[in-house]
Amino acid sequence: MQLNTITNQTIALAGIAQAAALVQQLANKGAADVAAMEVSIASVLKIDSDSVIDIYGSLDGLKLGLKQLNEQMTGYKIVNPEQARYAASLVFLENQLSDRKDMLKTIQVGLVKAQSQSEHFGLMHENVLANLADIYQNTLSTLQPRIMVNGNPEYLSRPDVANKIRACLLAGIRSAILWRQCGGTRWKFLFYRKKIQAELQTLLKQV
Repeated sequence: MQLNTITNQTIALAGIAQAAALVQQLANKGAADVAAMEVSIASVLKIDSDSVIDIYGSLDGLKLGLKQLNEQMTGYKIVNPEQARYAASLVFLENQLSDRKDMLKTIQVGLVKAQSQSEHFGLMHENVLANLADIYQNTLSTLQPRIMVNGNPEYLSRPDVANKIRACLLAGIRSAILWRQCGGTRWKFLFYRKKIQAELQTLLKQV
């Protein structure tokens, strides 16, 4: 399987953008796009896959992420600075994680447990989301700088919403790992911007 392609890199970026959008929705409204969240959460549990798109089930599952990424990359002004900050922070955290073999092992063990739970209870069951949230809190949230989520305090203080936010952040890390595995780098994002934008248009026509 050829990973290092502009298509795969764009799909991975859309995965990051989708996670960032879901975190923002949850923090401000206490709820998020249900279909998009199911796809993002499922991607965390897809450890082995035949293709990059298979991690998200299909391109349709990334519709939110593709649209958000397209909005952010159109023009010179960042449309949604908060989402952009979450996305950049996820890529930065993943970069640190790649050097922490001990933490990667802890995450892997937690994900195997979450996979088993999802088979028993269902993907979006509160136990599965709580487990994914714990994985994030015990590992990635200990790295600096921590991702500070802004939103409505009423929703942020609710344990069920907090668990969904952390689970979505973990999904964002999954996509950031994929971005790196597909040859994505900060420089590539800057210098290949027009290629990524063109690829986005092609992908958006398919959803």
